[in-house]
Amino acid sequence: MDVGEDGMRRILVLTHTGRTEAVSVALEACELLRANGLTPVMRADEAAEIRANQNCDHLDVEVLGQDVGLNGIELGMVLGGDGTILRTAELVRGSSVALLGVNLGHVGFLAESEKADLESTVQAIVQRNYTVEERMTIDVQVFSGGQRRAHTWALNEAAVEKAERERMVEVVVEVDARPISTFGCDGVVMATPTGSTAYAFSAGGPVVWPEVEALVMAPISAHALFARPLVVAPTSTMAVEILTRTEARGVLWCDGRRTVDLPPGSRVEVTRSSHPVRLARLTHTPFSERLVRKFELPIVGWRGPAGDASQPATSETPVVGHVNVVEPPRNVAPLLPEGPELPR
Repeated sequence: MDVGEDGMRRILVLTHTGRTEAVSVALEACELLRANGLTPVMRADEAAEIRANQNCDHLDVEVLGQDVGLNGIELGMVLGGDGTILRTAELVRGSSVALLGVNLGHVGFLAESEKADLESTVQAIVQRNYTVEERMTIDVQVFSGGQRRAHTWALNEAAVEKAERERMVEVVVEVDARPISTFGCDGVVMATPTGSTAYAFSAGGPVVWPEVEALVMAPISAHALFARPLVVAPTSTMAVEILTRTEARGVLWCDGRRTVDLPPGSRVEVTRSSHPVRLARLTHTPFSERLVRKFELPIVGWRGPAGDASQPATSETPVVGHVNVVEPPRNVAPLLPEGPELPR
């Protein structure tokens, strides 16, 4: 809900308290929110860690779970990289709280703004100049010996990896209860559209637009003729089984945060979850533009659709002028010094 019963608008501020820069930005964000009539809220452990730092005892925030619950939070403001956003998603998943990321990391694909835009980001929150989109998550189950051993979820991906560096893991991949192929590999990534630009991208998987409802399966360094990335329906069930023909073990990683050991014979099933994660957006920037900006892709020479004068053209591709061809000096010296003819 946007406004609490007392009429106050509360913004949950989350950050990486182990980084000095993140603590500094968190303090500035809380001060800006207070100055604009909003109430900053923090987790108890993060607030305590910040107050324990030198010159940070003036932090004025409410505490989540003590002063207010998630149902009293309007928005979550996440200060950090994609890892911090993934950690925060664990906290708010299942609630109506949307997350707005302020990037303090490197690529920051899930973040909506940068540290330099902190003041304008707070103003957008004050004026409610943001929209909310839902991102698909996946439900992940692990079976072994006919019993379910683990049940978890992921926003980006569930990755089955080899547990030992020196040996591959033998797997069979499956879609909708039908086997597709078996091979030795370093692992298999099962991802959402959001995760298609993360681990699955590094494994050679396709980039999937967030609006596309689909699931991705991408093998990692597979020793097989057919080990291509697969894009399947959102209603499909993807599965990876660890074969028992070797003693190689696997390990399951969900968003790089939650892990389960996979002995031979284990089975990992992935389906679409009914609990999405909500992300706040400040602009209606197309995903293609975000892709170009975050990965710094070359687009020089693009002129846009024919007859569309509304789009400013990018710089034209430089024209190569006259090129002088320089012949390298030739070595015309004989291979052998002149002398008597060698015997044949």
